Amino acid sequence: MPKPSDPLEPPSAPASAEPVPSGAAGGRGSVGPAGAGAAGAGPGAPVGPGPESAPVALEALLADQGLGLRRAGGGAEVPVYGVHASEMADPSPYLLGGELLLTAGQELGPGAYEGYVERLVAAGVAALGFGVAPVHAEVPQDLVRACDRLGLALVEVPPGTPFSAVARTVWRLMAAARTRELRRVTEAQQALAAAATRPDPLPAVLARLAATLGGWAAVLPPPAAPEAAPPLHSAGPTPAAPAAAALAGLARRVAAGGAASAAETVAGTHLAVYALGTPGGAGGGPLLCTATPRRLPGDHTIAGVAAVLLTLLTGRRAGGGGEGAALLRLLLGGDPADALGGGSWTVVHARGSGDPAELAAALGTTLYAAEGPSVRLLTDHPTTPRPGWRLGLSAPVDLGPPRTPGPGTPAAPEPAGTSTASGPGAPPADLAVADAQAARALERAEAARAPLARHADAGLAGLVGAAEAGAYAAALLAPLPPALRATLRSWLAHHGSWDRTAAALGIHRNTVRQRIAKAAALLDRELDDPDTRMDLWFALGAAERTGRPRRPGGGRSRLERGFGYGVKPSWGGPGGDVTQPLRAPLDSPGDCPVT
Repeated sequence: MPKPSDPLEPPSAPASAEPVPSGAAGGRGSVGPAGAGAAGAGPGAPVGPGPESAPVALEALLADQGLGLRRAGGGAEVPVYGVHASEMADPSPYLLGGELLLTAGQELGPGAYEGYVERLVAAGVAALGFGVAPVHAEVPQDLVRACDRLGLALVEVPPGTPFSAVARTVWRLMAAARTRELRRVTEAQQALAAAATRPDPLPAVLARLAATLGGWAAVLPPPAAPEAAPPLHSAGPTPAAPAAAALAGLARRVAAGGAASAAETVAGTHLAVYALGTPGGAGGGPLLCTATPRRLPGDHTIAGVAAVLLTLLTGRRAGGGGEGAALLRLLLGGDPADALGGGSWTVVHARGSGDPAELAAALGTTLYAAEGPSVRLLTDHPTTPRPGWRLGLSAPVDLGPPRTPGPGTPAAPEPAGTSTASGPGAPPADLAVADAQAARALERAEAARAPLARHADAGLAGLVGAAEAGAYAAALLAPLPPALRATLRSWLAHHGSWDRTAAALGIHRNTVRQRIAKAAALLDRELDDPDTRMDLWFALGAAERTGRPRRPGGGRSRLERGFGYGVKPSWGGPGGDVTQPLRAPLDSPGDCPVT
């Protein structure tokens, strides 16, 4: 049975304590998406500021057999942007427009229906849902006639259907429509990015945009060009004369610098103009124009993505840039830094199953080479994880300030006192070093199953892959039991000092000597040799990084605690205290600490 007094709110939107008039955010009167409409619009016509929302067709709601709704009269198919329940004789101050208004007619009676429907139509209500029982046994015929005359869709809500069930169905259908629209926008973005990487990218992007929007798309010359100049490129069916004239007016408005875009609807055709570059700049720039017979919520986002791509494409051609200019500078100068024109660049190694051209477009570069499942790229844009790919990034390569000297103009000299960075943590000196860094970063990303790994300077140890270093350490240290490994590591950390090693481990110095001698015999190595000590030190570190013995639950084992893994003692000098960990357990008859 309908519940006339229940406010209907989506699950994520809490109800306000008091009704708020139309135009104030947070009122309980409107439970639809922000920006669904405003008072004064025609039935079902959402207007006003706010993000566009995917509406629900009233027919889709009527098709839900679980609700049992029935069209009782009124106008044709309308989109529904929200649901609201009210028993007020005039709920219009609390409506935004585009709602399905639910009522049981508690405040309505003979002679009141005509004015009631007029107020709802003026407020932009999409449809009226009338709940049968307990107030009215059937939908009043005076209400049916008023809705038929004024074109307001009228729906009968049966006694067994609560108003809240109708609201929940609307929110569910809206969420599904929103998901479909987001998927459509995402696929369109990917298709536009792929089109931008084709040999003739500008016509390819326009053709893809026109096909996605289902209309006409064109790039017009800069505003300084003659008004009758034909489009630079176009795709799709040309709009009719009235729409073309209105489009010219929008183009002049955008070219004047008042806005970056403008839109209008003429004779059922939706028109939009976007500035490619800075609106109203010196000489202006080309304009992207679209004319479509319909407009979906995601069309503006799709056209905006195309405008960004076309801005890059038209600007690059005007400036004589791109891969052709880079190749020319490389052939003439022989220096990759000169070919790239300065700036900060990153080498990216990628492996995945996607399209390399789409990956390059997503990373903002045309400099890529596909080698089987692997791709190498060079980009001067920030890089983030990409679906379907694992990425390894080098440290940024600083090729100096961006420079675009004219013909015969020498490059700007290095400022006095500057030099190329070097040493640990410095950027790579050239692109070849960055290429090797990106390759190792990709290996780490695949080993960790991470979508992206960046180069991290780790000294000489970082030049060897973790898997390779772990295998070498396992083979080299295989003859040593854990106690000898711990003693050897502490002894190397204390530069071969018997006394300091014994103090760190909490054992006698003679026990240290016995263990080190035993380790040398098992390894068959001369431990006084610096090269041997270096090999063992790196191997012990790699073994510790690849996997220590751990107790269940993640704590350190008794052996680790006994030998102080990773703990360096602090020495207080003569007479100072030495912090000693727990005494090591005995693991052989020769390990006899002397007290």
